[in-house]
Amino acid sequence: MSEAMTRRDPNETTLSISEPLQSLSLTQSPDESLAARTGDSSSEDEEYEGLRQEGMLNNPRIQRYLIAVEYIGTGFSGVQQQLNCRTVCGVLENAFQKFIGLPVSISCSSRTDSGVHALSNVCHVDVERVSKRRPGEVLPPHEPEVVRKAVNHFLQKNEGDLTLIDVRCVSGNFHARFNAKERTYFYRLLSGPGNISKFEKERAWHVHRELDISSMQKACQVLVGTHDYSSFRAAGCQANLPIRTLDELNVTEVSPSPYFPTIQEREHPVTPRDERNALSNSSSDALASGGFHTIEIPKSQLAQNFGLRRMHRCYIVTARGRSFLYHQVRLLVGVLKCVGTGQLTIPDVERILKAKDVTAASPMAPACGLYLGSVGYDLSEDTA
Repeated sequence: MSEAMTRRDPNETTLSISEPLQSLSLTQSPDESLAARTGDSSSEDEEYEGLRQEGMLNNPRIQRYLIAVEYIGTGFSGVQQQLNCRTVCGVLENAFQKFIGLPVSISCSSRTDSGVHALSNVCHVDVERVSKRRPGEVLPPHEPEVVRKAVNHFLQKNEGDLTLIDVRCVSGNFHARFNAKERTYFYRLLSGPGNISKFEKERAWHVHRELDISSMQKACQVLVGTHDYSSFRAAGCQANLPIRTLDELNVTEVSPSPYFPTIQEREHPVTPRDERNALSNSSSDALASGGFHTIEIPKSQLAQNFGLRRMHRCYIVTARGRSFLYHQVRLLVGVLKCVGTGQLTIPDVERILKAKDVTAASPMAPACGLYLGSVGYDLSEDTA
């Protein structure tokens, strides 16, 4: 259906491994600092490097855990702790404290905004296991699976919209944010007239007009690569420089969710592979009959379709890179949406990029459709 526009380092290789932490996308790339890749640096980077050199991050009494979490962002005021606000870090820290009986500090790889969801955000936490029967006695660290189950027990009692999906032990020098090699974001768009399903509430951006995916893909070709993304950088961005590299930016049509088979589809089963081929070969007819493959429905059966909701077409914008500017993905999606509806042309996209001014861009896409999909690491860097 769509072509992924990607630009990778020719020396970069992908590690194909089957380790317990399957939720992390593990990649191996040339050794380079965040500043070298993005043209950005900060006092926080320097402070962390200083701690590494001084050996202050390796305490033999403390075990650092790398944790992957998924959450529905609707009920959170972002990731970072805020006074009198429910945040991802706040809920996680509360659950860990109930588990181990001591306060902890959570550090996340990506600071998603209020309303943004995560299929897999990665954090790290330092835990000292102290005996509850003999205070002061330090015990061996908990096994990762024990941590996952115990913390999820307490998370389930707090709205149940945040879950640990994977845990592993790492060294005290491994940092969820600074060791990240790449981040992948997904943005869900629902296209078509009429109200969307209540099951999609706060899960996607509903665009009432049909989208021209071919034009959107051409716009992706303009925007992918290394650029000055000042036009896609919201006010309040703390990055020193606006230069970023988008390794991938594309638009793909997928099956809408939740999706249930019709009578005709149950009578004529289609495997996932067949469905993907049907989508690729006949995209213009996608969802013509409520699915991704067209089945001739006898007129005698049409009455059986009464009461069935019209399915909207669903598109996913994928953006992958090492780091992103504040609201960069949502601003990119805002422009792509306007290209899809015919409000902008490809020359307009080129003009917006060259303007290096956020006021030249289209209105930003809402938070509800954005998902942090994965965070990639080279875990061979870890010395645990």
